[in-house]
Amino acid sequence: MIEFHLDARSGVPTYLQLVQQVKQAVRLGILQPGDQLPTVKDVVGSLAINPNTVLKAYRELDHEGLVEGRRGQGTFVSSELPTLPPDGTKTLRAALQRWIERAHAAGLDDESIAALFADTVRASTTVRAA
Repeated sequence: MIEFHLDARSGVPTYLQLVQQVKQAVRLGILQPGDQLPTVKDVVGSLAINPNTVLKAYRELDHEGLVEGRRGQGTFVSSELPTLPPDGTKTLRAALQRWIERAHAAGLDDESIAALFADTVRASTTVRAA
């Protein structure tokens, strides 16, 4: 089961952080179709957030067709996102970990690394779209 975490400094709305974490867990194969998401009550208890925030995130995921709510049972993953092959993920994760270590050694903090990574992904997406 997924365990949510929040970054108050990210500037990303709380409900979107939850949505992104579910999508990431599905994409990485951590969550599979049929897996149940934590109940709203459990998420509220662990993160101390408003229940409506969790409901909004789950509604967004439902609207996108990634999860489905089952009355009286909970919210379940209903479809897959494209995933990386497990062996490819291990290799990429190890390479990324080495890169992060080099970035830290060069004096970058986690926020700077995340910003650099996000900017590079955006630039890469722009080049591929052209």
